[in-house]
Amino acid sequence: MESKNNVTHFVLLGLTQNPKGRKILFVLFFFYVSTMVGNLMIVVTVAFSKSLGTPMYFFLATLSFMDATFSSVITPRLITDLLLGTTTISFQSCMIQLFTEHFFGGSEIFILLAMAYDRYVAICKPLHYLVIMKQWVCIVLLVVSWVGGFLHSVVQLSTIYSLPFCGPNVIDHFICDMYPLLKLVCTDTYVIGILVVANGGMICSIVFLLLLISYVVILHSLRNLSQEGRRKALQTCVSHITVVVLFFVPCIFMYARPLKTFPVDKSLSLFYTVITPMLNPLIYTLRNAEMTNAMKKLWTRKVIPSSQ
Repeated sequence: MESKNNVTHFVLLGLTQNPKGRKILFVLFFFYVSTMVGNLMIVVTVAFSKSLGTPMYFFLATLSFMDATFSSVITPRLITDLLLGTTTISFQSCMIQLFTEHFFGGSEIFILLAMAYDRYVAICKPLHYLVIMKQWVCIVLLVVSWVGGFLHSVVQLSTIYSLPFCGPNVIDHFICDMYPLLKLVCTDTYVIGILVVANGGMICSIVFLLLLISYVVILHSLRNLSQEGRRKALQTCVSHITVVVLFFVPCIFMYARPLKTFPVDKSLSLFYTVITPMLNPLIYTLRNAEMTNAMKKLWTRKVIPSSQ
C-alpha cells in the first residue's frame, strides 16, 4: 500500500507551547506510573486469586490490560518529547501510533459492552448465569472485542494512509489522530470525513446507547433482589457506568461530529488517553470489597514473606 505524499515526517506541537506549562506536564510521569501499577496489579490479582475466577473479573483484567497498553501507546512518547524537547515524528511512526491507539481504544469499546452483557446476565438471569457465561463464551466475547478493535483500526489507517500529504506537516496536537491529520491533506476530505465519523463516532454512539439501555434494564431489575443483593449489584454497576461515561463522552465529542478541530480537543484527548486509564483501577477497586480483599491477601502473602 503506497502513500502518495511528499511528507516524510510531522511536527507535533504538543499540549502547550508555554515553557512554564511544559514543566507542569511532568506530572504525566506520575500519571503513567500510577496507570501501570494500578492496572497491572488488577491483572496479576485476578490471575492468581482463586476467589476472582468469575467472568466479571476475567473481563476486568482484560480491560486493565487494555488500559495499560493503550496508555503506553501515548504517554511514554509524550513524556520523552517533553524531556528531550523533540517535536518531530516520522510518517511511518505516526501511522503506527494512529493504528495502535485506535486498535486498543476500539477494543476497549467492545470489551466494555461485553462487561455490560455479563452484568445483565448476572443480575437479570442469575439462575442461568453459569450456563450462559461459560468459559468459551467469555473467550469468544474477548476475541470479538480484539477483532472489532482491529477492524476499526484497519479502516482508520487505510483511510488516511493513501491520502496525499503534499505540504504542511505541523500537527496541532500531541498525538497523531484522524482529524488533525485530515487537516493537512491536500484534497477534498468531505466524503472521507463522513467515513471517519461512521467508523469512529457512530460506533462510539451506538455502543454507548446500547450500554445505557442495558443499565436501564439492569437497574429496573434490581427491585427483584434482596437488599444485600441490590447493594452489591449497585456497587458493580455504578463503577462500570462511571468508567463508561468517562470513556465514551469524550470519544463521542471527538469523533461523532463534522470534520473540524477545536481547542478543547487536546484536553479531551489527554483525559481519555492518560487520565481515564489511571482512574479505572481506582473506580473498580475502591467500591469492590471482593477485589480489595483479594489484593490484600495476594500482595500481603507475596510481599511480606519476601521482605522478611
